[in-house]
Amino acid sequence: MIRAWSYTDGIDGATDVDLNELKTAATKPERLVWVDCDDPTPDDIALLQRELGIHPVTAEDLLEAGQRTKLERVGEHFHVAAHDCELHDDELTTREVDIVFAEGWLLTVRHRGDDGSPALPIDDAVHRFERQRVEHGSDDEGFLLWALLDVMVDRWFGVSDAIDDRLAENEELVFSENDEGIPRELFDLRRALVAFRRVVSPMREVVAALLRREAECVGEQAIVHLQDVYDHVLRVIDLLESQRELLTGLLEGRLAVMSNRMNQVMKATSSWGAILIVATLIAGIYGMNFRNMPELRWMYGYPFALGTMVFVTGGLYIIFRRRHWL
Repeated sequence: MIRAWSYTDGIDGATDVDLNELKTAATKPERLVWVDCDDPTPDDIALLQRELGIHPVTAEDLLEAGQRTKLERVGEHFHVAAHDCELHDDELTTREVDIVFAEGWLLTVRHRGDDGSPALPIDDAVHRFERQRVEHGSDDEGFLLWALLDVMVDRWFGVSDAIDDRLAENEELVFSENDEGIPRELFDLRRALVAFRRVVSPMREVVAALLRREAECVGEQAIVHLQDVYDHVLRVIDLLESQRELLTGLLEGRLAVMSNRMNQVMKATSSWGAILIVATLIAGIYGMNFRNMPELRWMYGYPFALGTMVFVTGGLYIIFRRRHWL
């Protein structure tokens, strides 16, 4: 579904734009045209390509989701591929949002999530843009770009908080008494962290390129707001790196717990082996079929042998118990 509306200098609110008049509306210098496409179809992309003059390479990227986070210039317009993220049961769901903009217009193409969930809502971005528009009295494309990026980056903090909660829960599993090996939840969470990092890290370069004014249509006032987005991206990356280190520590801690339990088992096994080997040795010696062995004809030989076994095994048992091997 495609919607289009425009903002005109000196006029509050937005005005709907007919889809067949997008080319005309986008060329008027006093207007900013915002076109939004939710869950695009080939016909939708064909219409947008015809009306806005989008390059065929960009049109192909808009139709098929799965682009990496990037900023690229194609012809007269710029293309930003970004991703909204949500964490559900240690599974990271991403929803691609493509932003194409040039002087006088901006296009958002919102794709469904990996799991078929609805596309990212833009109501919050609309409110942020209109608030800044009134405050600065400007219809700069940069403010609209900032509002969209700011909403997605702010939602990343929610993902980071959810990961923190999952790490706290998994910490209890790591040091629990079960012997089922490394909990599967740790591997699921690590996979989510890797996917989250793949989305977040490139955004630093995207915003940095905008701050370097590689997109000439982004005004000076919007650059100041994009600096705030850049700081937020750096904070998310720092949190992500800390969480990766904590997760690595949990995996190593689980391996250490398992190794320690294995050592305890080996100590107990070795202790019982040492205790029983003396009695086995004595019984083995006197079980040999030699005629002239000592104490064979001694009437106290049998009680003496049994007593020696009991004394030695009991002594070894006490020694190992004091050393906490048993």
